[in-house]
Amino acid sequence: MKLVIIEPLGVEKEQLLKIAEEKLSKDVEIVYYDTRVTDTETLIERGKDADILVVANLPLNEEVIEGCEKLKLLSVAFTGVDHIPLDLCKEKGICVCNCAGYSTAAVSDLVFGMLISLYRRLAQCDIAVRNQGTKDGLVGFELEGKKFGVIGAGAIGTRVARIAKAFGCEVYIYSRTEKEIEGAQFVSMEELLSVCDIVSLHVPLNKETTHLIDKGKLALMKENAVLINTARGPVVDSEALAEALNEGKIAGACVDVFEKEPPVEASHPLFHAKNILVTPHVAFATKEAMVKRAHIVFENVRAWENGKSQNVM
Repeated sequence: MKLVIIEPLGVEKEQLLKIAEEKLSKDVEIVYYDTRVTDTETLIERGKDADILVVANLPLNEEVIEGCEKLKLLSVAFTGVDHIPLDLCKEKGICVCNCAGYSTAAVSDLVFGMLISLYRRLAQCDIAVRNQGTKDGLVGFELEGKKFGVIGAGAIGTRVARIAKAFGCEVYIYSRTEKEIEGAQFVSMEELLSVCDIVSLHVPLNKETTHLIDKGKLALMKENAVLINTARGPVVDSEALAEALNEGKIAGACVDVFEKEPPVEASHPLFHAKNILVTPHVAFATKEAMVKRAHIVFENVRAWENGKSQNVM
């Protein structure tokens, strides 16, 4: 059986292959590519003989899936699978597993790193000090006492809610499925948006969540509110968010994700908006998360080998 790791996974090759060898049976041939390519022809060439493909957030179009004629399992080293043609995989009998849980701590950390940076104007403070400036005009805000809204109560959303509570925030959650989270109350999305000072998004991208936060939803938010998106770019209407920021309808935003993977065109509307902190889809990217991810990827493969598939999409 041939397993092809079609792009780098953020772990040194030697360590990655060691993890794979520990998790998999000895009859699995492993091929590793340490460069990321995006053209369809090269991707097909890399994967055409693979029984199992391992991919992170590299988009695989339908032509690539069609070209990988032997493919039986697609082990996605990522939480979201919106870059994979799931319908075609299902039609062809290809099992698709995602990598749930590896980035829960990493993403949650960045939510609060970005928020505190925006609230305390850290980038501007750095510039001021380097230019012999003072704190004048750089007085910030505290998290304690703020109403913190979380949209989506999966593993990441739940962790964010608990951290917000630890900061002394009053926590509100909107989710289609309610569960017990100490110190948090579940409310409608409309109520959450209208009462919260901070709104953090933690939902997958699908037909229902595309432009979940649009002009109408932004209009419900308070003028002092901050929106945080570390989920998926299209969950938010970027043009509507830029307009809301520039017109002072909300106070700020922290955005780690866009409609496509960075690099993002300089003309993107959010790059010309006020009071926004942007990062290049880095929320999941910590040394620790990459190692966790590698373990889960190969555990998914082993479970599939043993007829006990897990994290199946």
